[in-house]
Amino acid sequence: MTAESQTVVAGADASPDELKAKLAVLRSGYEADRYPSAELRRDRLQRLWAALDSHAQRLCEALNADFGHRSTKQSYFTDIATTGKSIRLTRKGLRGWMKAERRKVDFPFSLLGAKARVHYQPLGVVGILSPWNVPVNLTLTPLAGVLGAGNRAMIKPSEHTPATSQVMVELIASAFSEDEVTTVTGGAEIGQRFSALPFDHLVFTGGTSIARHIMRAASDNLTPLTLELGGKSPVVVGQGADLVLAAKRTVFGKVFNAGQVCLAPDYVLVDARQREALIAAIQAEIQACLPEGAMSDDYVSVINERQGDRIRAYLDEARQAGARVWSADAGQGRRIPITLIIDPPEELRVCQEEIFGPLLVVRSYTDFSEALSYINARPRPLALYYFGSCAVQRQQVLEETVSGGVTINDVVMHYTFDDLPFGGVGPSGMGAYHGFDGFRQFSHARAVYHQTRFDLGRIIRPPYGRAFELFSRHVMNRG
Repeated sequence: MTAESQTVVAGADASPDELKAKLAVLRSGYEADRYPSAELRRDRLQRLWAALDSHAQRLCEALNADFGHRSTKQSYFTDIATTGKSIRLTRKGLRGWMKAERRKVDFPFSLLGAKARVHYQPLGVVGILSPWNVPVNLTLTPLAGVLGAGNRAMIKPSEHTPATSQVMVELIASAFSEDEVTTVTGGAEIGQRFSALPFDHLVFTGGTSIARHIMRAASDNLTPLTLELGGKSPVVVGQGADLVLAAKRTVFGKVFNAGQVCLAPDYVLVDARQREALIAAIQAEIQACLPEGAMSDDYVSVINERQGDRIRAYLDEARQAGARVWSADAGQGRRIPITLIIDPPEELRVCQEEIFGPLLVVRSYTDFSEALSYINARPRPLALYYFGSCAVQRQQVLEETVSGGVTINDVVMHYTFDDLPFGGVGPSGMGAYHGFDGFRQFSHARAVYHQTRFDLGRIIRPPYGRAFELFSRHVMNRG
């Protein structure tokens, strides 16, 4: 089956029968070639990269249409360039990753020729449910790992970015046959049916509340999951921090996609004595980054009215509670400005729920241990950011808190390095991908043992004698 044979029907939602039929085609393709060669996997990755490159302009235009306004420069970097890099690096590392790993064999078997290896085997057919916020990257980056590991894939992109999803449907159809990679479209009902299909693995990127439904649906088939969720990722400003640098980099994390990123800084913890200086530096950086405020061309609209209403409700509640609120301008429509909320009452929704938008809470602490306790009293976040030069504090952050990933003296950047695993922990997700970690995530690590030709098994077979007792003690005591 050639890539050209895959048909595309614009705007057509998948029916339950179509979902099953598409899965059956993918399953048939997998059964026909359970262990694709390195050459075929590299070819698939090259086709994916080339299709991304040829559809880049259309994708950027579609993203702008879906968001109402999204800088095409940001879209190219976020959804095209970084995705292309991930695909390319997966293709480059693939041959080495596919080699069987040698593992240690115990004495005396090791002296007599026994061998132990780990072989990475394709899982089969992997489902990918991708989100609306960075839709191209968070669809095609996991797909690169899925294809690198030798699997087939079915993708359901988000219904909240319909123009972008349609271009991705066409992108996939241009590069792959229906038994390699295919797509389905539709809303929440289709997403629920999709997650209930008997995949060999399922990848979901989105909110924690939706993930619970995904897990329930997948549990009937015992489908393993990779969940990339989110949470309230903190910025901790500690001893010796360059406040101007901390402000610049934290603001970048909020300006980028207007905070609609799972790794965006959610709140800042700063020593009360440094709070006002940090706030002033943040305000100056926001005005420097966005000289025309929320109407700047390099800024991004909130994705839709529902999300805009949610963000505005957070602000209204904070103002009604008497919290100190600052923004450089009023914005317009879904162009909601980066807004600071300083030391709000803890019971407010903006303090309890993932913000996922252009609001930033600044909260004071009087002792560094208080800041760590505040983080540890809350669900484990996808990311944690520390600014400071104190080695003791840095080690405390690494050893006394738990998060999906950590960036020191910056935000978000750990995501950009493909040799680092990306994933959450607890409520912020499970499993990790990117680079070799993605290859392993979407493979079965199969233990393979080659026994020696010498029959040492007679020692451990009944009838048990003195040799068996001595061997047992050797196993117990040998380090």
